[in-house]
Amino acid sequence: MASGSKPEGSMLWGGRFTGGLDPLMVKYNESIYFDRVLYKQDILGSIAFARANAKAGIISQDEFQEIERGLREVEKEWEAGKFVIVPGVDEDIHTANERRLGEIIGKQVAGKLHTGRSRNEQVVCDMRMWLRDELRQIEGHLVAFLRVVAARAEQEIDLVMPGYTHLQRAQPIRWSHWLLSYGLAFAADLERLREVISRVNRNPLGCGALAGNPFGLDRDMITKELGFDGLLWNSMGGVADRDFVTETLQWGSMLMQHVSRWAEDLIIYSTAEFGFVRLADAYSTGSSLMPQKKNPDSLELLRGKSGRAFGHMAGFMMTQKGLPSTYNKDLQESVEPMLDHVKTVSDSIQIANGVLATLTTNADKMRAALDPFMLATDVADYLVRKGVPFRETHHISGRCVAKSEETGIPMNELSYEQMKAIDPRFEEDIAEAFNYDTSVERRSAKGGTSKSSVMEQIKVLKEMLG
Repeated sequence: MASGSKPEGSMLWGGRFTGGLDPLMVKYNESIYFDRVLYKQDILGSIAFARANAKAGIISQDEFQEIERGLREVEKEWEAGKFVIVPGVDEDIHTANERRLGEIIGKQVAGKLHTGRSRNEQVVCDMRMWLRDELRQIEGHLVAFLRVVAARAEQEIDLVMPGYTHLQRAQPIRWSHWLLSYGLAFAADLERLREVISRVNRNPLGCGALAGNPFGLDRDMITKELGFDGLLWNSMGGVADRDFVTETLQWGSMLMQHVSRWAEDLIIYSTAEFGFVRLADAYSTGSSLMPQKKNPDSLELLRGKSGRAFGHMAGFMMTQKGLPSTYNKDLQESVEPMLDHVKTVSDSIQIANGVLATLTTNADKMRAALDPFMLATDVADYLVRKGVPFRETHHISGRCVAKSEETGIPMNELSYEQMKAIDPRFEEDIAEAFNYDTSVERRSAKGGTSKSSVMEQIKVLKEMLG
C-alpha cells in the first residue's frame, strides 16, 4: 500500500482493488469539499430510496425505520455544523453520509441502504433536487427585481430623455421606456427560467448504474416523495444527462448578458457627462486617491461577473462534447460550475434590484441632454402627414439639419421663412414638430414610447410575473 493511501475496501467502489492510490489522486478524485452542499438532498433521496426498497421487500420495515432514523441524525449534524469529514475516507457526500450512518446504526443495516442503487443515479438526483430548489429562489429574486422595474416605470413615466443608437442621440424617449426595454428582456428570462425548472425537476432514481433497477423499485413513489414533476425515462440517458446543468448555465449566461448591458447603460448614465442617474452610497465606492470620485462598483461588478457566468457555461460544454455514453467521471466537473453559477446569478439579481430600488434620477439633466436634431425624424413625419413620400421628406429634413449646422442656429429656432425656403410645403404649424413631449406622445402604436404605450407595457410586464 502506498504511503498516505488507505485500503480501497473502505471506499464504496472498493473490493477488487488491492493496490494503493497516489495521495494526490485521492485529493484529485474527491469532491466532498464542494458537494457537501448537497447533504440534505442526498439524505432525502436516500430515505426515499430506502422506503421504496422496503415496499419492494428488499429491506424490512424495521430496517427502513432504522435507516431513516440514522439519516435524520446525520442531517442534524450537518445542520448544526458538527459533521466531521474524515479526510481520505469521505470521498464525496454519498460516502460521507453512508459512513456516518454506519457509525450511528451499525454497518450491518446501513450496508443495505445502497441495495440496487448506484452513485451514478444518486449524484444526479442530489444535483437535480438542489438545483430545482435554488432556481425557484432565483425565480423569486427575479420577480422581485421586475416588480421594482414596473414600479419605477410607472412612477417616473413623465421623465423624457434621449434615446440612443450607436451611443449617438437618436430620438426622445421616456425614461420608463428605457427601463422596460430591459424589463421585458428580463421577463423573457423569467419565462425561460420556468421552463428550465420544469426540465431540471425530473427523477433519475431507479436508473441504476446505467441499465435500470433489478428489484421492482416503485419509481413513481420516489418521484412523488421527492417532489419531482416526472421521470427520466431512459436509464442510460438518465445517469449521463447533465443537460439540465448546461441549460441552467446557458440560461444564466443569457440573463447575465442582459444584466451586463443594463449595467453598462447605467454606468454611462451615472457619469458627470450624462448625470441622468445617481447611485446610492450603498452601491458605490470612493477612490483611494481622488476624493471627488464616486465609482459605480456594483454595476461594474455586474458587468464583470457576466464573463464569469459565460465561462461556466463554455467550460462545461467543452467538458461534455466528446464523452461516450452513460456515466464518465468527467461529469464530476458539472458540480462546481453549477454551484458557482447559481451563486453568481442569484447574488447579481439581488444587487441589481438594490441598485435600481435606490438610485435617484435627474429629470433636469435628462431633458437638458435633448437636442433639436433628435426631432429631425419628426420634421420628416410632419411632411409625410402633408402627403409627401417619406424618402423625399427624409432628404428635406436632412437639408434642415444642414441649414442648422451651416448657420449655427438650432434647428428648432430656424425661422419659418428659412424653413419655407428649404421646402414650400412647410407651413407655420411646423413649429409644433419641435416639441419633445409631443414627439414621444406621437409614438403611440403598441410598444412605443407614448404614455399610453408605456402603461400598456407595464401591464404586460406585470402579467408575465404571474
